[in-house]
Amino acid sequence: MAIKSTIFKAELAVSDMDRGYYATHELTIARHPSETDERMMVRVIAFALHAEEYLEFAKGISTDHEPTLWRKDFTGAIQDWIDVGLPDEKWLRKACGRSTAVTLYTYGGSAAEMWWKQNESLVARLNNLTVYNVPQETSKALAKLAERNMSFSASIQDGAMMFSSDAEMVSVELVTYKSAV
Repeated sequence: MAIKSTIFKAELAVSDMDRGYYATHELTIARHPSETDERMMVRVIAFALHAEEYLEFAKGISTDHEPTLWRKDFTGAIQDWIDVGLPDEKWLRKACGRSTAVTLYTYGGSAAEMWWKQNESLVARLNNLTVYNVPQETSKALAKLAERNMSFSASIQDGAMMFSSDAEMVSVELVTYKSAV
């Protein structure tokens, strides 16, 4: 019998001064049995950075052909394909072919750095791809905030994020590996 996902609930208040976006989102997050708190919280950060009315969690880790998050237009075409992890270059090419914009959030310290060194030249020609790295100290600090019922606020200004719960605040400063052209 397969182990089922663990369901987390989060209230996420986003104040994005860079985009002029201010809203509170009630999130239901299914954490796959193989997923860590660290990866799940990087998904929440990705949501906060791209938050808008039509952004939604896809099946992600449990489905090979779907991202972590996506935003579709009214015709069903994928506008934003947002993923977390260290995918292979072939998978990124497919994502770039299916979406207007693709954003990847890597994490994992030296594993992410090694992944980037191996894939930098391979993904250089993918013009609609942006790749960010979440530093390991940040992703580990975020993982400590994970609870079954969570309440967060994310304040974004000048490309930097302050992510806070009732108990703790984490500064999220991403490293840009690649920007879309």
